Amino acid sequence: MRTRGMGRAIAAALVALAAVTGCTVQPSDGEGKRRSPVHIELPSGTPSTARTPTGGGSPSAAPAPPDDDKPSAAPAPPRVLWSRGATGRDVRELQARLRQVAWLFEGPTGNYGEQTERAVSGFQGKRGLPRTGRTDTVTWQRLLGMTREPGRWDLYLMGGQPADPPDPRCTTGRVLCIDKTSRTLRWMIDGRTVSTMAVRFGSQYTPTREGVFSVYWKSRDHVSTLYDSPMPYAMFFSGGQAVHYSTDFAARGYAGASHGCVNVRDEAAIAELYAQVRDGDKVVVSW
Repeated sequence: MRTRGMGRAIAAALVALAAVTGCTVQPSDGEGKRRSPVHIELPSGTPSTARTPTGGGSPSAAPAPPDDDKPSAAPAPPRVLWSRGATGRDVRELQARLRQVAWLFEGPTGNYGEQTERAVSGFQGKRGLPRTGRTDTVTWQRLLGMTREPGRWDLYLMGGQPADPPDPRCTTGRVLCIDKTSRTLRWMIDGRTVSTMAVRFGSQYTPTREGVFSVYWKSRDHVSTLYDSPMPYAMFFSGGQAVHYSTDFAARGYAGASHGCVNVRDEAAIAELYAQVRDGDKVVVSW
């Protein structure tokens, strides 16, 4: 009897322990074997999503999903650097770089006109950019990455470069003051510049001679007997070398050279100069 009473007490204690610790009493399995009398469930390392924060209160609410319906601000368009009507050295560089990638075949002129606008638009379309014809920062950076820095004569391939200060020998009298460094001709009278124009010289094999000369013969519709080429508005100053208009210079700029003459590409300018220059006027050719 005493043994039976002790068994009941032990069983009662086990039931109480199970209730406190979350244990469950396991019945016998189907084969009549008894399992462990208790199964203790230990807490896992992953907290429950519905876990109450320390200190009480309700579970934290999940963050609200983003409002996908709210329109986002449109990105600012790239800044326009140059567009039709712009002028200056920067436009010359733009045109020189467009020539390098075969989108422009004239100039550089330094004037952002229809041809430049069309070239920029074509360049933009080829690279998936909006075809505005205006050079913005995105277009410019793309062009910079595809081209090299243009040199001075890339920028002034067809003339238009500023003249250097005149040689001191040009400051008195009537002078055709020709500068090989800046590739310009100044028509000067008593130290005053009357007009300035771009000029081209002979190649290394047929160089234009330097020095002080004078105009000894003028020939309005001259044709070279040596090269069988026209030399309109020719003003001879040293042997067969003359200042004259050149259709080749007008067409190709500094991509070509003369046979020693001083070529002018602006026909209207040299026609006016020809009318003013007299036989005997001084000619100074210098570096």
